[in-house]
Amino acid sequence: MALRNLACMSGVLLSHFALAQAQEYPVKLVRMVVATSPGGGTDIAALLISPKLSEYFGRQVVIENRGGASTTIGGDYVARSAPDGYTLLMGVSSLAILPFVMAKVPYKPDDFAAITQVATSPNIIISHPSVPVKTTKELIAFAKTRPGQLNIAAGGAGSSQHLAIALFVTMSGAKITHVPYKGTGMAMIDVVAGHVHLMMANIIQALPIIRNGRLNAIGVTGLTRATVAPNIPTIAEGGVPGYEVVQWYGLLAPAHTPRDIINKVRAGTVRALQETAVKERFNADGAETVGNTPDEFAAIIAADLKKWAKVVKDAGIKPQQLGSF
Repeated sequence: MALRNLACMSGVLLSHFALAQAQEYPVKLVRMVVATSPGGGTDIAALLISPKLSEYFGRQVVIENRGGASTTIGGDYVARSAPDGYTLLMGVSSLAILPFVMAKVPYKPDDFAAITQVATSPNIIISHPSVPVKTTKELIAFAKTRPGQLNIAAGGAGSSQHLAIALFVTMSGAKITHVPYKGTGMAMIDVVAGHVHLMMANIIQALPIIRNGRLNAIGVTGLTRATVAPNIPTIAEGGVPGYEVVQWYGLLAPAHTPRDIINKVRAGTVRALQETAVKERFNADGAETVGNTPDEFAAIIAADLKKWAKVVKDAGIKPQQLGSF
């Protein structure tokens, strides 16, 4: 009986200790890990949020870029960190893709605790002017009458753009050949030059070239039109009902991080996302701010895992050893 009482007392003390930690958090510097090199969309999301979190916490939040191996180096670092809220991950939607396209991922998605989805950004299908189509419906009809004759570029085998193509082909029945590139820059150069017919591109990367008339916009991959380009219809509107692929950025922590700490990080992030300047900057980059709850974000990740497992299986995509994308 004495041992049982001692165990109960220990449990109560540990519970009080965890609560006290959460109430005091943070008492030191917080690191926000970005699993890509500086300058990309994930890095920009972190740069917009981290100063606001620093103000909210009264403690500095610093960005630590740990890029490489298709974001798995940085992800693994956070997954193995102490679940105390002092090491966070500005994650990206590839978290729910890599388990199905990469030969070996050093962590599992459930090694992370969801905090909040920060923003979402759609891709866009673009075409060279020599391709005689202007809409999604015309593209599907044209591709079906010429199976395999059209090709479409994406930056990185196993990237979100690659799987967006696979889903489009599966849902539309259009027979289009995927051409993988090591990066989006070279892919864009080749589609502008007419060496490739189409490209699944980041909307911000594509818009300047669309606006100067060198490429045509076919459709965006979100369920709703992009704020930055409201005149461009969605692929769902254009003839593929229910089609949706968006890249998301979101904050995660190591699994088992106390919920009170998760909630505090989420509260500071939501406050940052509500600031006009932050929201406008995300919109200017083609992204929509979110700020949902941890449970809502976790549900999105779970849905993505289920979705991409099916897409990869249906498309016959084989896991491989990927580089950085």
